[in-house]
Amino acid sequence: MNVTTLQRPSSLVEGVCQQLAGLIRGDQTGAERWLPAERSLAEQLGVSRTVVREATKRLEQQGLLEVQHGTGIRVVDKLHRPLNGSLELLIPDVAERLQQLNETRLSIEPESAGLAAQRATREQIRALRRIHAELEAAPDNAAAIVADLNFHRAVAEASGNLIFRLILDSLAEVGLASRQRTIGRIGKAPAIEHHAQVLDAIEARDPEAARQAMRHHILAAGEDMDLPSLKTRKSK
Repeated sequence: MNVTTLQRPSSLVEGVCQQLAGLIRGDQTGAERWLPAERSLAEQLGVSRTVVREATKRLEQQGLLEVQHGTGIRVVDKLHRPLNGSLELLIPDVAERLQQLNETRLSIEPESAGLAAQRATREQIRALRRIHAELEAAPDNAAAIVADLNFHRAVAEASGNLIFRLILDSLAEVGLASRQRTIGRIGKAPAIEHHAQVLDAIEARDPEAARQAMRHHILAAGEDMDLPSLKTRKSK
């Protein structure tokens, strides 16, 4: 990983953050990556170790880095962690949290599926097929839940909208709770049926059918969780 000396940034810490974040995003090899040692980074950037330390701390809070004392600074993909950690505090009631999750998913995932029908590459469609097969073959609820979550993440990935994917990643923990409540109660059969409809529409390059199939899937999940209808929910 190559870094260059910063040229009078408006903020040294912000400048280091921007350059490191740019380098991290620019390398999508998927291999495990580590930053140079703090002293080496400071020398290459032309700033103090205090600046480097503060910048890496900020990027760690944002989910791009993981500082392992005594080992080094590892590049990670945990941009979703800050929101994930806040949801339980913000919405302590489990039923309310799941209700708001479904509302959020209804706002995002149908459009994500529609865009995937327009933009998905052949490899992304093959990946969706593989994940769907994993759901069908899942030997237990735990494996089915993982495959279910992976399918929705892959649809967001195929949409080409990284913000959609990041939002879904940010909802992963409450999403896990929702699957435990649906698949745990009624099994994986409804998810298999609904995912197949979404996938067929994406593969057929039919955005509207993909949107409708995904919306039907999420509404059905809300019913399976025994959540109040969006129309009949009491205003607070």
